[in-house]
Amino acid sequence: MTGALTEEELTFLRWMFDLARSGGTAKLAEAVDAGVPVNLTNSAGDTLLILAAYHDHPDTVAALLERGAATGRVNDRGQTALGAAVFRRSERSVRLLLDAGADPALGARSALDVARFFGLPEMLALLEAPVAPRAGSGHG
Repeated sequence: MTGALTEEELTFLRWMFDLARSGGTAKLAEAVDAGVPVNLTNSAGDTLLILAAYHDHPDTVAALLERGAATGRVNDRGQTALGAAVFRRSERSVRLLLDAGADPALGARSALDVARFFGLPEMLALLEAPVAPRAGSGHG
């Protein structure tokens, strides 16, 4: 059975997006750990990860990635978390996202397109550099 969400539930979900925008890492991580979907998406197709990257909160980006946030989600404007991090010139978020497997060419407004369009050679260099194996991969 599914039904419409209550106003209280909608307010709580809006708060999750506000935490992603404001860098409320600890509270957001706690909510995800308690069952809020890590890939929660708003009506514009923005995930928590996209919002955290766009608002330049690398600690929040890291926490969401640690909890399995998908790097391959594209919002309704063709943007990804990686593209948002590039736009904000957040080297740390870009590196975190690349290490987690984000595709620089994904989306109608890809991270590569953003770096080229806005003339961000330092971001373009990060995107075009060979990616080191992900930490912890290949061990077992």
